[in-house]
Amino acid sequence: MGYEAPMTAASGTAAAPVAGPIARFFSVIPGARAPQRAGRDAYGTLPIRAYRHCEAVTSAAAFGWHLFPPMDMEFVWDGGTTVNWTYDGAEGWYPLRVAQFPDFAAHFDAHAPADVQGFSPTFLAALTEPGVVQIWTGLVARTAPGWNLLLRPPANAPRDLGYEQYEGVVETDRWFGPIFTNIRLCRTGQPVRLQAGFPLIQAQPVQRATLTDAVLESMEVVEGLDAWGGAEWDAFRHTLVRPNTDPNRRPGAYAAESRRDRKRLDSPHGGD
Repeated sequence: MGYEAPMTAASGTAAAPVAGPIARFFSVIPGARAPQRAGRDAYGTLPIRAYRHCEAVTSAAAFGWHLFPPMDMEFVWDGGTTVNWTYDGAEGWYPLRVAQFPDFAAHFDAHAPADVQGFSPTFLAALTEPGVVQIWTGLVARTAPGWNLLLRPPANAPRDLGYEQYEGVVETDRWFGPIFTNIRLCRTGQPVRLQAGFPLIQAQPVQRATLTDAVLESMEVVEGLDAWGGAEWDAFRHTLVRPNTDPNRRPGAYAAESRRDRKRLDSPHGGD
């Protein structure tokens, strides 16, 4: 099924319809977990009260797709220039400089054209910055024209305090290459473990037009309450005053209204 892209904020004109999916993920490491649609429960980690009543949190958790590490692995950083790594079934710990996924280079060469053999993507690399490791997901991605992927940590899911994760926007509509992330190890002398069963990245679709100066500079700051007009005060009454003065107020009104809007947009007729 194709997707008719909405009006672009930068141009004010409707974007051309997209034939096919917005994002296509190519999984090339045998046995690696496939990407999946992110869920509103943040991969089962949200408290039940947030899941039931906080639409802002659940919408953010569901925005995009979860990408997983291709296997369980661990890293130990000495606080200086040395990172060691291992994985389940390995014979021990290995100093990390550049590493291929086990047995993948031969698998890649067996399937690649002759002029591409020997160019299998690097699985792990210790970067120049101390404690920073680049991790390939085993995926290559292609997005529809005008769409990019924002790669970031899974939204609203608990994070291992042993590392921090960089975010990045990749122009996957024109750049066909490995989808990876960079992490900065924060804990020294103790293993930091990544699990293949828990998402490493949340990939979110963004239109390139939203990254332009025309959009990002289109911002205004209104100082002081004296600048509010009748429209702002009426909107504030609707959002905050009326719900809190209604003795018959039902919790979750914002969430219910948002769900109705989402169902309307997801219907075959869209917003018509």
